Amino acid sequence: MFQYTCLNPIAAVGLDNLTEDYKQTEDFAQADAVLVRSAAMHDMELSDKLCAVARAGAGVNNIPLDKCAENGIVVFNTPGANANGVKELLISGMLLAARDIVGGIDWVKANADDENISKSMEKAKKNFAGSEIKGKKLGVIGLGAIGVLVANAANRLGMDVYGVDPFLSVKNALTLSRDITVCKSYDELYKTCDYITVHVPYMPETKGLLNKEAFDQMKDGVVVLNFARDLLVNDDDMKAALESGKVAKYVTDFPNPAVVKMPNVIATPHLGASTEESEDNCAIMAVEEIRDFMENGNIRNSVNYPACDAGVCETKGRITVAHKNIPNMLTQFTTVFSSEGINIAHMTNKSRGDYSYCIFDIDSDSTEAFAQKLSAIDGVLKVRIIK
Repeated sequence: MFQYTCLNPIAAVGLDNLTEDYKQTEDFAQADAVLVRSAAMHDMELSDKLCAVARAGAGVNNIPLDKCAENGIVVFNTPGANANGVKELLISGMLLAARDIVGGIDWVKANADDENISKSMEKAKKNFAGSEIKGKKLGVIGLGAIGVLVANAANRLGMDVYGVDPFLSVKNALTLSRDITVCKSYDELYKTCDYITVHVPYMPETKGLLNKEAFDQMKDGVVVLNFARDLLVNDDDMKAALESGKVAKYVTDFPNPAVVKMPNVIATPHLGASTEESEDNCAIMAVEEIRDFMENGNIRNSVNYPACDAGVCETKGRITVAHKNIPNMLTQFTTVFSSEGINIAHMTNKSRGDYSYCIFDIDSDSTEAFAQKLSAIDGVLKVRIIK
């Protein structure tokens, strides 16, 4: 029996996929697995029992990744599950920037008591004139699950689309429309495009990616869109760019005290994944990841441990080991197996940065006593008996 807890409401369509082997608990300290959306986990005490955290969404800045990794806790996210919802909001944001739709709506509300509004609006509408996006150049920074959808959708709307991604995967490259120009550098994209949208994860190296240096290379009157993460844009530099007219509009899904007071900002309250479909997709994927990990020991879509898949165990036993990525670990593991007379039928080992993960399928039953011998090896972070 596995115990799980939800730190935020998780769509029932996902939770319904949990079997009778899973029991929900309100006690975080008793949970084997956690499902979370936006709840902050940094100050939470992680119990030795906790094995997995699944974020029903893409961003994981609310989860202490390093702390989890050091405790052998695998953190998952759900890349692509909310991609269409974000794509659609991004397209609407681009249209809001091209046409002063917000200003027009505000004018109608302000003149709601005007009995001659039908005539008045014919004079007023010139104040809200804009331009069409067809034929304009869109630059997409980051061609992941969302960036590819945005690029393809904009291409179908008649825009000339340019993309840049130093880590473009083969899968996403094959999905990308052949009409889209893939640039070799950010600089090439900056100087070319009328609209620029960013779709990269937030990491130390991407913090403030869009800053004064980037804005200076862009065309005058560029429109910048940020539906990825707040800190990808340097607020002080954006404020200066908006005030000078270098950036004509800043469309963001991340309002903060600084951004909401800037001129020519269109801000939405983090609505990117706030659709029924996105929430359902994220919940379903998060539960699938938890189940495959808890029941089979497999890792898919982890952000702090390597992908590692050994399928369903067909031998008598399976043991998984989360450990430091340091020399001589595998030798020590196999020595322990040998000393106990246990034959390894199949072994999978993967590494990612400072951490590694092993799956051992064995021809005998797994025991707690044997798991303890593996746990005693220096550098081992967590051992689980799967079968």
